[in-house]
Amino acid sequence: MANAFRPAFVLVVLLTLLTGLVAPLAMTGLAGLAFPFEAGGSLIEDHGRIIGSALIGQNFTGAGYFHPRPSATTEPDPKDASKTVPVPYAADNSNASNLAPTAKALIDRVKGDLASAGPAPVPADAVTTSASGLDPDISPENARRQIARVASARHWPEDRVAAIVAAHTEAPFLGFLGETRVNVLALNHALDRMQAP
Repeated sequence: MANAFRPAFVLVVLLTLLTGLVAPLAMTGLAGLAFPFEAGGSLIEDHGRIIGSALIGQNFTGAGYFHPRPSATTEPDPKDASKTVPVPYAADNSNASNLAPTAKALIDRVKGDLASAGPAPVPADAVTTSASGLDPDISPENARRQIARVASARHWPEDRVAAIVAAHTEAPFLGFLGETRVNVLALNHALDRMQAP
């Protein structure tokens, strides 16, 4: 019996070390060498200070900034731990709302977002949340609808803001994977770095 146990034990230890330690460390090292920006969290810096990740949305609400799509993330209510409260873009609690299409809370939120989005047709991502609740991107249509507000708040010509949006519009990966999109953090960072006309 001991003769059968020893090879099995050695094999389990060896495979645990190979698949649980050596392989992950090797892949992490290769990823860091091949894709240092992505492996480091796709962090965006401004003068040596990290302002966010290109992969996680942030809650911009000022009139002079492009607004992200709504976020469904929540946190426990500090006043009542049995309830939750909306905390947009809470990166430690990625989730969808899981509200049914007939849920009053969802209907009320979408109606409020539609009212502030302007005339129809409204891009879907202006009023719907993503599955993660942390989507960093908006559609070019959503960005274009916000140009007038951002330009007015910054006292810039609309064509100047439109040019910045166009410069930050990303095509699908390899031309067909994903959607055409605009990263809100990168776009707002570019706005802040530009001098007023």
